[in-house]
Amino acid sequence: MGTGDGRPRVSLREWAGYRFDRTLARSTGTLMGWLVITCLAIVVPVSTLLVWTDPGSPRSLSGRLTAAWRTSAETLRLGAASGTPLRLVLSALLGLVALLCVSTLVGVITTGLAERLAELSRGRSTVLEQGHVLVLGWSDQVTTVVGELVAAQAPRRPRVIVVLADRDKAEMEQVLTARVGPAVRTRIICRSGPASDPDVLALVSPRAASTVLVLPSTEPTADAEVLRVLLALRAVLGEGADGPPVLAAVRDDRYRAPARLAAGPRGTVLETDLVTARLIAQCVGRPGLSLVLRDLLDFAGDEFHLADATAFQDGPFGATLLGHPNSCVVGVLTPDGRTLLNPPADTVVGPGSRLIVLARDDDSTRVGDCGHLVDDSVIVAAPSERDGPTRLLLLGWNRRAPLVVRQLRRTARPGSFVDVLTDSVVPGPREPEYGKPEHGTPNDGTPEHGPPAGPDVRFRSAALSRPETLLGLDLGPYDGLVVLGPDGGAGPDHPDDWTLVTLLALRLLEERTGREVRVVTELIDDRNRPLAPVSTASDVIVSGMLTGLLMAQIAQNRHLAPLFDELFSAEGSDVCLRPAGTYVRPGAEATFATVVAAARDRGECAIGYRRHDGRTGRADQGIRLNPSKSERHVWNAEDHVVVVARDRDLPTAPSEPADATDEADVATTAAVRPRHGQPAD
Repeated sequence: MGTGDGRPRVSLREWAGYRFDRTLARSTGTLMGWLVITCLAIVVPVSTLLVWTDPGSPRSLSGRLTAAWRTSAETLRLGAASGTPLRLVLSALLGLVALLCVSTLVGVITTGLAERLAELSRGRSTVLEQGHVLVLGWSDQVTTVVGELVAAQAPRRPRVIVVLADRDKAEMEQVLTARVGPAVRTRIICRSGPASDPDVLALVSPRAASTVLVLPSTEPTADAEVLRVLLALRAVLGEGADGPPVLAAVRDDRYRAPARLAAGPRGTVLETDLVTARLIAQCVGRPGLSLVLRDLLDFAGDEFHLADATAFQDGPFGATLLGHPNSCVVGVLTPDGRTLLNPPADTVVGPGSRLIVLARDDDSTRVGDCGHLVDDSVIVAAPSERDGPTRLLLLGWNRRAPLVVRQLRRTARPGSFVDVLTDSVVPGPREPEYGKPEHGTPNDGTPEHGPPAGPDVRFRSAALSRPETLLGLDLGPYDGLVVLGPDGGAGPDHPDDWTLVTLLALRLLEERTGREVRVVTELIDDRNRPLAPVSTASDVIVSGMLTGLLMAQIAQNRHLAPLFDELFSAEGSDVCLRPAGTYVRPGAEATFATVVAAARDRGECAIGYRRHDGRTGRADQGIRLNPSKSERHVWNAEDHVVVVARDRDLPTAPSEPADATDEADVATTAAVRPRHGQPAD
């Protein structure tokens, strides 16, 4: 309805609400005046009614008015003085002043507490801790890093972990509590703000920290943000080398060299995409390796430590392998900081050296001769068979795919080939091409032609998003498959969605053909790993989790950075699973010390095994790392021994002079070795 002049009719309720809103918006004095008027309009009539209805009230009008005044004054706490009008006015004035003062004080206290609580909820208060681990940034690795640091064995476990990221403090605490769980022995403190701001960074006391970790986000500009954080850290800590060790992670190798400069002499930079690519390449043809690597990197079981080598000083390295009943020796850390992983058995352990061992914790390693546990009669002396060429099919493409192809080219046997099947855009030539050394490959993943130093790589395109395309694949010519999901942000779906659908189609294809294919796939979220429909012969690489585990290990022990560098590189020694029949006769019962002796004779360090029998559990998939040397086992033909070995059969890429431009590519996986000339502390 409307008025006669066409304007809409306004109800009394709407008009009153509008006038009230205008009154509130005017000023504090107006609001206080309305509050006084409202209080008097309610209190005075009600007090008068109470007096007039009280049988014991005075009979005279003046007496009743005085009683009504007292009732109103007591209600409003304005004083209860009576007498002349002047006394009544002074009493009311004192009551109003007292009420104003008390109300103002309450308001100030309430406002101050509210502002302080709001500041605390925003995570902008100063952290006054000593020896804490400082995590800067928020990414997929943060829950893994924090969780592993909490799970670390004492005394390596930090008392306090401080997380600074440009996210809501309550949200960070909720995510960490849900994914990590309640930290009973470690306090987790979250602060909100940009870590690239030196003023905000100073609030978390980086100079007093024991270690600083810088994580890249999932944004396209993550590497540039890591560089800004390192520069801000440099501004807060100064130019000296007396600050805490800094461990940073970048995705693109173009940012690794600048990040190393910004991190300073005590900085270590990890290239996460290259680490993931090398893990995927290592798992090809080695079923179960991802589980072994995960077990080696987490703090839940046995991990790498440094042990005293005084008992073996000036002796051969081979004697140390059977000199520890409850730990496995894999290398030597020299006094000048060099890491010798799986050196020859006749390598002399020099004075001041320390042993690199796989053990439960720092102080659990003990020395003891285990030679009497070796049964030479069951050791196999015949050389092991060499692996033949491999035929691989790579499904999907993302920013790590060129690095994966590059690593496969470096580790493949002569005669191998890789077929790359992408969804739409072909990332390289369709015809077979020949590989070149790693640092000769352009960043866009399209290798240049060169001498035949690697496998043939052939690119094709197909509609991989359609199930009929996947179900129509001919997997017969291939020994294994590599499945790579799209990059995050490439579409509305989560990257793991396409990967899970592809794995489901491959599983159905296996059931139709009756042929099991070994699959190596990459997932982004570890929560999707149990959902992946893969067989026990396949491997699932959760890229964010494994790089997070690696960062946690290096953060706790910088001495072992070169160890992980070599383990995850294409050259040198790495972790392998080899048939148990290579070391002991199938069906024979022997101690693990016997397997260690057999591996030593082949120039390898045995660190565990994977059994394939009825006792294989779903939780550990039959993997047993660092068993006691006296542990006996019936070694079946299906069992595998986990060894640290150098693969001498791999083709060696021709060496090229490294100039300043190529230095970033010639450098290792994560730049995890200390800066040139700097010994490990």
